[in-house]
Amino acid sequence: MGVSPDTANGLFCYICASRIFMIYNDFSFENTEIAFAYKSDAELKKARFLFQSMDKPFLVKWGIRLTPWAIRWKLPIRGLIRKTIFSQFVGGENLEQTAPVARRLAAYHVQAILDYGVEGGNNGEAGFDQACEEFIRVINYAASQPNIPFISIKMTGCARFELLEKLDRSLDQASGSLMKRYAAALAAFTEEEVAEWERIRSRMHKICEQAAKKNIAVLIDAEETWIQDPVDVLSIQMMAEFNKGKVIVYNTAQLYRHDRLAFLKDMLEAARLKDFVLGVKLVRGAYMEKERARAVEKNYPSPIQPDKESTDRDYNDSVAFCIDHIEHIACIVASHNDYSNLHAAELLKQKGLAYDHPHIHFSQLYGMSDHITFNLAKAGCSVSKYLPFGPIEDVVPYLMRRAEENSSLSGQTGRELTLISRELNRRKMKNVQ
Repeated sequence: MGVSPDTANGLFCYICASRIFMIYNDFSFENTEIAFAYKSDAELKKARFLFQSMDKPFLVKWGIRLTPWAIRWKLPIRGLIRKTIFSQFVGGENLEQTAPVARRLAAYHVQAILDYGVEGGNNGEAGFDQACEEFIRVINYAASQPNIPFISIKMTGCARFELLEKLDRSLDQASGSLMKRYAAALAAFTEEEVAEWERIRSRMHKICEQAAKKNIAVLIDAEETWIQDPVDVLSIQMMAEFNKGKVIVYNTAQLYRHDRLAFLKDMLEAARLKDFVLGVKLVRGAYMEKERARAVEKNYPSPIQPDKESTDRDYNDSVAFCIDHIEHIACIVASHNDYSNLHAAELLKQKGLAYDHPHIHFSQLYGMSDHITFNLAKAGCSVSKYLPFGPIEDVVPYLMRRAEENSSLSGQTGRELTLISRELNRRKMKNVQ
């Protein structure tokens, strides 16, 4: 069977990065025995079948189109979804179902980040209040478990998209620092809009306050660029109050944006001025095609990096920046890129810092990149799986993104298949002996 150029390139980079890392750090991401120790043969074979399906673009294309429609019209496909893509990427349909998954991860020294996998929507004030209470319920549940130190939330679960969009536009039109622009933007709001914004702030404060009481960290997801500034403002305000001594609130920086490395440095200055520890989750990003299409449609410069190399450079520079300022920054390296994880671990070693330093954490999505997660954990790193949960119909958008992501990422599906096949062959040979 032939190997595509993208897959070959991805595997080449993966092997080179792993070998370089093995020289300096005495462990490698190539150890499939460690990577898949938590999976049975049957589970590995099911994962192999799923990734083989994702390696067929036409199947992914039609699956993404038809699955939401089939769920909406209540066609009998829930069982098929539950046994395939759902079980691969989701922890369960409710909080209680995540418990055995989290315990299983804990047996291999891997923690969990709980995420209620419902997409934000325009649900009205009652719906936003309900979402706030759900986030608090997740915090309380996480605090009752020994292996769940984080939860993830989306601001759009608690806020009307249109209001965030209007505030973002107002911030763009003002001048000065982010917080000065924020004050000017609010001054231009109507009394009703100010009251609505204060309700949003109140929800976020309520969530973070409960998280602080329970000692559970809150990771605030990044959003589209045209609503991100208000998210950044609230994240900084919450960090200024709750990240005193310990780190409760993390903002997210999408490094496929060309301005995020500069913004990371600005956030550190704000943290120093207000005397709080900056919490930041570093990701490459989730809205690239959507962002580029909107920039073309509305005729403004794209906020997205010109190429993957620029994204990789800024991501790795951001990792280095955080580790250089580790006394003031708590960083989550949330990446499926082998080299970025290797780079972070090597920097820790160079500086004589422990792999499980309290201000550095590694994380990957549940169902992906086990070769990174479990080998990092075996080496003593602080690492977690991002574990979404929710009813099948609610997490379908998340699942469709995972399918699309795995079919489009250069080398991702091929890499997963290669590693899974290698481990199945290793087990087969072991049994023969």
